[in-house]
Amino acid sequence: MYQFTIPNMACGGCARSVTKALQGVDAEAKVEADLAAHTISVESPASEAALRAALTAAGYPAS
Repeated sequence: MYQFTIPNMACGGCARSVTKALQGVDAEAKVEADLAAHTISVESPASEAALRAALTAAGYPAS
C-alpha cells in the first residue's frame, strides 16, 4: 500500500485522471482519493517508482 500527496489534485476530474494514470501501470490497482487532504492511496504490487512516474507523466507529481 502506498500513499502519495498530490498538491494539485483539487477536484473529481483530477482524481479520475490520477486513478486512470495509476491503473495504466496496474489495471487491478485499488485507488482511493481524498480530495480534502490531497492524498491518494494505492494498493498495488507495482513499484513506487513506476507509480510516481505515471503520476508525473499525467501532470500530477507526487510529493
